[in-house]
Amino acid sequence: MDIAVARRLRRIYRRAHALFTGHVVHPVHSGQDPQFAGLENYIRAFTADPLFWPSLGRTLLFTAVTVPLLICGALGVALLMNQSLKLTAVFRTLMFLPFLTPIIAAALLWRWVFQPDWGPINDLIFRVVHTPGPQWIYSEQLVIPSLALIVAWSGIGGSRMIIFLAGLQNIPAELYEAAEIDGAGPFRRFWNVTVPMLSPTIFLNVILAIIGSFTVFELAFIATDGGPNYASWFFALHIFANAFRFFDMGYSSALAWVLFALMAGLTFAQFRLARKWVYYAADPG
Repeated sequence: MDIAVARRLRRIYRRAHALFTGHVVHPVHSGQDPQFAGLENYIRAFTADPLFWPSLGRTLLFTAVTVPLLICGALGVALLMNQSLKLTAVFRTLMFLPFLTPIIAAALLWRWVFQPDWGPINDLIFRVVHTPGPQWIYSEQLVIPSLALIVAWSGIGGSRMIIFLAGLQNIPAELYEAAEIDGAGPFRRFWNVTVPMLSPTIFLNVILAIIGSFTVFELAFIATDGGPNYASWFFALHIFANAFRFFDMGYSSALAWVLFALMAGLTFAQFRLARKWVYYAADPG
């Protein structure tokens, strides 16, 4: 059998197995055979799981915070990198280094940085203003903004910046020259030339950022383990806990399908809305 066909069949089997498992109750500890449960797992998720809606809400909040931060930050850095400045290559390398840091190492690093008693940030705050600093990831109110800062540190200068930079370098210089002749200032050139010509790239990065934010797991698992008091218990962490802590494979598969349906629906809606603001240059052929 051809290797490509075998891989395709394996992917089809995995998806079919996951779909079937979402309708199955797995009595892992009883030694009994799995039993078909119909829509019981989905009904349980929407009506009986006390962590389902809060974890989904926290994931939506985290997405709403991180996506604008990543897009605006990466675009700003790419605009700076696109200028003919000295030491641009060095600055580009420095901006890309956090992206190369493994997420586990980054989580442990920032867990130390955000330590409220002896972490470097709160130590600096105490030395400057002589008052204790905030609790950061140990505070229910600040844990999601703190995790969003970690994501911004590792994600702004990474692949999103490279994608934006490639898009900026593909914008014809004649458009900027024509706008400057018409008397457009820097902001008008950015808004009327850069943004429309870069809209497909912005759209791509928005899609990727939303998917990445909805599936955030390693950062919360290592840095906070869903705490404090479930304040960073995201939906992906909820799926993991049900699968590998409580060994409820059927229910965790159902949760995974809910997450897939939500991301698919959001992606479809974005593609429909993209018709109103994404500009694709006409094919020269």
